[in-house]
Amino acid sequence: MAEPKVSPYGTWKSPITSDLIVAGTIGLGQVALDGDDTYWTESRPTEAGRNVLVRRTPDDQINSQTDGQISDVTPAPFNVRTRVHEYGGGAFTVAQGMVYFSNFADQRLYRQEPGGSPQPITPEAAFRYANAVVDAAGQRLICVREDHSQGGHEPINTLVSVDLNSGDQQVLVSGNDFYASPCLSPDGSRLAWITWHHPNLPWDGTELWVGSFQADGSLGQLEQVAGGLEESIFQPEWSPDGVLYFVSDRTDWWNLYRWQNGKLEPLAPMAAEFGLPQWVFGMSTYGFASANQLICTYNERGTWQLASLDTTTLKLEPIATPYTEISSLQVAPGRVAFCAGSPTKATSVVQLDLSRLGSPPEILRRSSELTIGTSYLSQPEVIEFPTGNGLTAYAFFYPPQNCDYRALEGERPPLLVKSHGGPTGATSSVLSLRTQYWTSRGFALLDVNYGGSTGYGRAYRQRLRDRWGIVDVEDCTNGALYLAQQGKVDGERLTISGGSAGGYTTLCALTFQTSFKAGASYYGVSDLEALARDTHKFEARYLDGLIGPYPERQDLYQARSPIHATERLACPVIFFQGLEDKVVPPNQAEMMVEALRAKGLPVAYVAFVGEQHGFRRAENIKRALDGEFYFYARVFGFEPADPIEPVPIENL
Repeated sequence: MAEPKVSPYGTWKSPITSDLIVAGTIGLGQVALDGDDTYWTESRPTEAGRNVLVRRTPDDQINSQTDGQISDVTPAPFNVRTRVHEYGGGAFTVAQGMVYFSNFADQRLYRQEPGGSPQPITPEAAFRYANAVVDAAGQRLICVREDHSQGGHEPINTLVSVDLNSGDQQVLVSGNDFYASPCLSPDGSRLAWITWHHPNLPWDGTELWVGSFQADGSLGQLEQVAGGLEESIFQPEWSPDGVLYFVSDRTDWWNLYRWQNGKLEPLAPMAAEFGLPQWVFGMSTYGFASANQLICTYNERGTWQLASLDTTTLKLEPIATPYTEISSLQVAPGRVAFCAGSPTKATSVVQLDLSRLGSPPEILRRSSELTIGTSYLSQPEVIEFPTGNGLTAYAFFYPPQNCDYRALEGERPPLLVKSHGGPTGATSSVLSLRTQYWTSRGFALLDVNYGGSTGYGRAYRQRLRDRWGIVDVEDCTNGALYLAQQGKVDGERLTISGGSAGGYTTLCALTFQTSFKAGASYYGVSDLEALARDTHKFEARYLDGLIGPYPERQDLYQARSPIHATERLACPVIFFQGLEDKVVPPNQAEMMVEALRAKGLPVAYVAFVGEQHGFRRAENIKRALDGEFYFYARVFGFEPADPIEPVPIENL
């Protein structure tokens, strides 16, 4: 084995290139089970981010293959993606081989028979649909509908039924601001759903309701089961024997409950999260293998576990897996399928045979088929560090790692702090080639679950209440300084990067703190007032809880907006922005760029035509990743090992 070369951090040549990442990586989304078949969605950067529905059959009888056959279900140019709440999710459902999905281009619902082509169910109209379930007896879909037909005010959200033959629609529930998670009882007689009102978001407080179907298909005998302004309900689900289960955070942690004979019963009380922030529809953390066995996943301090719950004895037994992140869990008799990953395994769609739990999981699809030697991969260290008000915050620390290189004697690496989006969300330790892109070139990386993140209980999640732009910034800054004080990173080369809400945290850290020497904002918020005035319905009142009511607390919005404090900004920043972004419009970045330009600070602006909130096209993902690295190379004066298309940098 060759002796590692001695070279400064940042100059290491890495096998993990941006071309490799975008060419060999797909996004894996919602999983569904139908009989013996498994379905999931794939987001493909090489197809301009198109979401494709894929099916895996257990075997191929024609060709005598016993390891299953995988094939695309939805043909080009169909894109399985809904824009309800703008973030979508729950874009398809399947029953007895028949697929129903929302198409991104026209937002119509389509039906596709096995071997057939998609046929529209709903007419061309300003409606969007999500989270559909099949009412086989009624020959209809029941779903969330978002009505954009009346311009000039917020769209109207309802629960509706859609006749599968005529496309006729019937409003089942209306009057509240938001609806989600409609689910039919096994006998088809009852419907459960969750609902909430402004200014709440679904992780603040929701209500769980149940209604009974009448002869005309409408709902009657409506009853609120659980929830309220300060209780968040997640994923109602009927068991095979007709008992309603759900997740609630009424005890500070999202735990499992059931409603039976008019009474609520906690099932497995513990300091762990069985729920998630419902940014998208279709999230799932549990399901039923039988009336007596529930398979679930839960998060303990940033790591997801799989378990089996006996619904009779309420005994919870862990199921060993090699994974630290589990999502989109779906259960059927004898098997469970989900998306999963770990620090050494990229996210995959996997399946477990419940009768052979000692056997390795069956991998149905990997998000990346790339094989990178582990000697090039940085392993995350879970760290807890002191932060403001005597509290503790959490993060994953990735030291530089490349078996071909070692640093100069006495040199400490530059640090990139990652601030996740949301802000109500969390980062994870799953293998990310984008993270390894940095660490294999000689950067250290700190992925912060700042106060306000999920996975650590409601109290931790609420640290950000009224304090966005303060708590998150303190935690990201204190995490970086903690590592610098320990001698693990170079305190003079601290950088920070984030997208959307993480971009706001980034801009606040660069503006109101002096610890970071450069940063990158991906479609980040710079003007809170502009965001409050110009955003979509789902998040229209989000800032009420994060900052304060607007315009009553206009003073806070201005005080915490980086655009109003550019005189305090004293370091280089690069901005990446999709020009079709409706969540954080381009003017948010452009105002900040102009302010930096006028001040004479180094600034770069990379705008992408046709991109929305987050980049989906391979060429733009590549450009952004390489562009950020190039920017830091110019700012800190090191020479990248590979040629990178230059990014125009003003005032440098």
